[in-house]
Amino acid sequence: MILNKKETIILEIEKGIEKPAAQKRAGIKYPWATMEVGDSFFIPGGKLRSIKSLVYGRNRKRDGGKFSAFSVDGGVRVWRDA
Repeated sequence: MILNKKETIILEIEKGIEKPAAQKRAGIKYPWATMEVGDSFFIPGGKLRSIKSLVYGRNRKRDGGKFSAFSVDGGVRVWRDA
């Protein structure tokens, strides 16, 4: 929707609307804990931006594991760096 700078949208507050059930990922279990430095796994058809976000969140954990993701032919590959 494109609006002129002078137009204002007033959003209506609604009560009693149920949230949809949380969607689970398609049963993906990432092997973070079992990986050794230099190991990698491939995510076919993965989008680099999404996987890098996942890796960033994983790297914030304080267990010493550090990971990186790179786009490769056909998907994304994630490596354990430390």
